Amino acid sequence: DSVAGGVCPSKATIPGKTVIVTGANTGIGKQTAFELAKRGGNVILACRDMEKCEAAARAIRRETLNHHVNARHLDLASLKSIREFAAKINEEEERVDILVNNAAVMRCPHWTTEDGFEMQFGVNHLGHFLLTNLLLDKLKASAPSRIINLSSLAHIAGHIDFDDLNWQTRKYDPKAAYSQSKLAIVLFTKELSRRLQGSGVTVNALHPGVARTELGRHTGIHGSTFSSTTLGPIFWLLVKSPELAAQPSTYLAVAEELADVSGKYFDGLKQKAPAPEAEDEEVARRLWAESARLVGLSHVSSVREQPLPR
Repeated sequence: DSVAGGVCPSKATIPGKTVIVTGANTGIGKQTAFELAKRGGNVILACRDMEKCEAAARAIRRETLNHHVNARHLDLASLKSIREFAAKINEEEERVDILVNNAAVMRCPHWTTEDGFEMQFGVNHLGHFLLTNLLLDKLKASAPSRIINLSSLAHIAGHIDFDDLNWQTRKYDPKAAYSQSKLAIVLFTKELSRRLQGSGVTVNALHPGVARTELGRHTGIHGSTFSSTTLGPIFWLLVKSPELAAQPSTYLAVAEELADVSGKYFDGLKQKAPAPEAEDEEVARRLWAESARLVGLSHVSSVREQPLPR
C-alpha cells in the first residue's frame, strides 16, 4: 500500500450527496463508485455498456448495502448521448455534488467518435468538457461541490497541436494522441477553475497511478505472446490494484481539507506541479475556445469569463 501511494486518509462521509462517476462499470471508476457509495453517497454510474453498468451497480448495492446506486447510459463518444444524459440529470436530480470524470480510452487504433473526433481526444477531453459544462448550473446550485478530472502522468509527454487536434493530417501516433488528451484535461481543469472562482465549485486533476484495469487493453503488453505471458505477470505485480488506484479520486471527492483547493494537479494523494505546458494560461484559454467550438457549446451562463492577471 505504501509503495502504491496508500489509502485515502480522510474518513469523511457524504450522506445525501449526489455523485456521478463516468466509466464506472469497471476498473478505477467502479472502485471509486464503490468507495463513495460506502461513504453514503447517492451514486450514479454513467457508462456506455448498460449491461456491465447495471451489473456493477447491483454489485455495489450488494456490497455496500447502499441502495442509492443507479446506472445511467452515457456514451462519451457521442455528443448527442452526452446532451441527453445531462438533460436527464438536470431534470431528474435535485443536486449534483460530485462529478468524477473518470472514463477514458487509451492508445486505441485510429478510431473516430460519432462526431468525427479522434477517439482519445474526443472521449477523454471533449466528451468530459461538454458534460461538465452542461452540468455546471446544477453543480453551482449544489455548492459547495467538486469536479475531479482523471488525467495521467502521460500528460508530461503531451503537446496541444492546434493545427491538427484530431490527427487528420499527421501520421497517427496512439501514444502521442493519448498524451495530448491527458494534457488537455489538465489545461481544462486549470481554465475551468479560473472561470469558477467564487462559485463554490472546485475542480482538480489527478494521476491515479498505473492500475490493473481494462484501460490498457490496446497497449503493447497484450501485443504478443511473450509480452502477455512473460512480461504480463511482472507488470501486474508492479502496478496498483483498482482499489488503490481509486484512492486519489476518493480523496479529492471527500477530504474536508481540500474544500477550497481548486485548479491543482495531484499525483496520487499528493499535490504536484504538472508539466510546464499544462500551466500555460494562454494555451488553456485557447483550448477552451476551440473545445467549445468543436462541441457546439456557444454559451454557458454559469461560467463567467475571468480576466487573466497582468
